[in-house]
Amino acid sequence: MRSVVRPAFAALAVGALLASFATTAGADGNKKVKIINETRHAMVQFHASRVGTKDWEEDILGQDTLAVGSSVSVNFGTDDYCLYDFLGVFDDGDKVEKYRINVCEISSFRFTED
Repeated sequence: MRSVVRPAFAALAVGALLASFATTAGADGNKKVKIINETRHAMVQFHASRVGTKDWEEDILGQDTLAVGSSVSVNFGTDDYCLYDFLGVFDDGDKVEKYRINVCEISSFRFTED
């Protein structure tokens, strides 16, 4: 009886270890962040640039806008880079800049009135 339990336990432990590697690789390989507009104005532009970049990258929304209360999912790629600066531009002309956002550690980011 004892010899049957050990191989079964060993197989279970190896399976759990492999599953943890697969989960970690999947989490690092696909960094999606939901950008949520909780302001009183539509977002007309959203930019995300790597920390240290001197210029804002292209407008991720393109021709679209992000209505009040709406969200959009942004995929930050599969490389190992995690730190980004965000810029939201709103239909009233306000610009909100947020710095050093770690997209590897969050699943959502809220633009709010505060």
